[in-house]
Amino acid sequence: MSGLNLDQLVRQAHDQNDYDPLINLIPYAKLLGIECLRLGDDMVFRLPANKDNIGNPILPAIHGGVIAGLMEQAAMLHLLMFMGTPHLPKIIDFSIDYLRAGHYRDTYAQCQVWRQGRRVANVAITAWQTKQTEPIATARAHFKVDEP
Repeated sequence: MSGLNLDQLVRQAHDQNDYDPLINLIPYAKLLGIECLRLGDDMVFRLPANKDNIGNPILPAIHGGVIAGLMEQAAMLHLLMFMGTPHLPKIIDFSIDYLRAGHYRDTYAQCQVWRQGRRVANVAITAWQTKQTEPIATARAHFKVDEP
């Protein structure tokens, strides 16, 4: 997909408040079932509860890899939507801190860009379930954002 087409797709997603076409560009985000919710100027990413995502059936709790996947994909989508990159950002590094169990319920993630240079963007991601003030995980990601 050319940069112009991707740019048009991002603008159309913002105008129509429909981010599914962008999610469909990223197979893993689509597989997880990630949804985008626009709340004013902020974007919240939602991972609906899904039995296939359970890692600990005793609690039950979401697999840590699924939580990390949500957070990484949310950061990539956030950069795509708000930072004016004409192509999909590429992950360089990802580090996560698990703070509490992610129980079998909807999980949310929100991103904050700490710094975006010409080549690299640094993003902080927070994931929660019931209250945003009680995160289940925090993460930091670095993405390559210059031309491929």
